[in-house]
Amino acid sequence: ILTILGNSAVLATAARRSSLLKSPELLTVNLAVADLGMALSMYPLAIASAWNHAWLGGDASCIYYALMGFLFGVCSMMTLCAMAVIRFLVTNSFKSNSNKITKNTVFILIAFIWLYSLLWAILPLVGWGYYGPEPFGISCTIAWSKFHNSSSGFSFILSMFLLCTVLPALTIIACYLGIAWKVHKAYQEIQNTDRIPNAAKLEKKLTLMAVLISVGFLSSWTPYAAASFWSIFHSSASLQPIVTLLPCLFAKSSTAYNPFIYYICSRTFRCEVKKLQCCWGWRVHSFGSDVENPVSMTWSG
Repeated sequence: ILTILGNSAVLATAARRSSLLKSPELLTVNLAVADLGMALSMYPLAIASAWNHAWLGGDASCIYYALMGFLFGVCSMMTLCAMAVIRFLVTNSFKSNSNKITKNTVFILIAFIWLYSLLWAILPLVGWGYYGPEPFGISCTIAWSKFHNSSSGFSFILSMFLLCTVLPALTIIACYLGIAWKVHKAYQEIQNTDRIPNAAKLEKKLTLMAVLISVGFLSSWTPYAAASFWSIFHSSASLQPIVTLLPCLFAKSSTAYNPFIYYICSRTFRCEVKKLQCCWGWRVHSFGSDVENPVSMTWSG
């Protein structure tokens, strides 16, 4: 419910200001689409299976669930990676060069992200990797335990971890460390002059918001990745069901974090959400009409 309401609010505010969206902001919209897609395509089936105390639908629904999870999970990870790289490029570019990232470029990048994610999601269906039930039996994912005696399966896991987890995570970390250093140096230079450091403060706030989004995603999925990697080299029976269940639930909660980060960090987004509430007939205070595009709070400045 939190994922659907929060990300729907992000998409609704983006739609209201669609003509004002800047090119990098489309990645924020894409991230909301991936989070919303995961919630709509997966969570109802998992919740019903939890109430049933067993997986519903057999092998077909299990493969569907695992494929959707892999598709949207890789898409979210690669979108965060693209956001970090573009944020780094924008921060380290001169103002005259900051408009080189056009909407067409970002549309091509988003298309590549979805095709890349779809490719990895389809590979287990064609024999490189496997899909199967989780050890606790009420959701499905990559069948980690089947890779003990399979060189092909192990190569899939190793490649997937490197290309869909490790390298994107290292890229995100490197980009935000570079941004932090750049902002720190810029803030020091401004402090040494009589100029008001509004731009530096805004840049630090926007960078903090982007970092929180990435940290929320990575911290949510790290316990699940650790438990999954453990099951590759050891029997899944060596882990208690609760040990495998909690990281899975924690990972799925990552889809609900981003709207709350926007709401906490962005006064403009809070105003736009209250305007949406007003459109839906809820009682809110009135605000001025010259409100800046809320999604741009992650990128503009």
